[in-house]
Amino acid sequence: MAKAARPAQTSHISRRRENARAEGGADYASKRQELVTIAATLFKENGLKATTLADVGERAGLDRATLYYYVGSKQELFQACIEGSLDSNLAAAEALLADRSINARDKLKTLIAVMMRSYDTNYPQMYVYIQEQMHEVGNDPSKWAKEIQRKTRRFEGIVREMIDEGIESGVIRADLDPKIAANALYGMLNWTHRWYKPGGAVSGEAIADMFGKIFFDGMSATTKPKR
Repeated sequence: MAKAARPAQTSHISRRRENARAEGGADYASKRQELVTIAATLFKENGLKATTLADVGERAGLDRATLYYYVGSKQELFQACIEGSLDSNLAAAEALLADRSINARDKLKTLIAVMMRSYDTNYPQMYVYIQEQMHEVGNDPSKWAKEIQRKTRRFEGIVREMIDEGIESGVIRADLDPKIAANALYGMLNWTHRWYKPGGAVSGEAIADMFGKIFFDGMSATTKPKR
């Protein structure tokens, strides 16, 4: 185990890290993203609290000083795991909501596919967000956490708006409680962090299609799927 960096050494490394990030070098960015992915894997395996920055360095094969050149803290890695994926999914949801060329039912089906693709592309970062959000972000009073909570509420609000739009237009049945319907959709998607892993026997796209059929057509053999 490498010795902890002395304060003066740590300060020097911090300045080098900030300069390297500001310069935006491709090699530096690639290595940092590799560390984010390693951290996300450890967060998913062991939980955020049980994972240390030293664990990340050990998995990456880096000593403490080299690790600090790329990242300043475990919290920084956790935030990096969440931010990009959430922003991308929220932007896709906003675009779908504003699209008047498709009905609300198809918007929701597309959003399900967007989420499953995100789980594939951003694995396991997205699942770290789902796994830790309630425990860590929900209890964090920082400005960063408040912004993540705001974005999460906005995403949930978009889903509710789509369901309301579908009921009003007649493409979604009117005898359903929109809040319960939205929570059911979140449950289907969010619980996949317990069993889904990219590259398995069933693809994310196939799961999204099946979720859409279950959510909109039900599981009764007498139900006629809508085209």
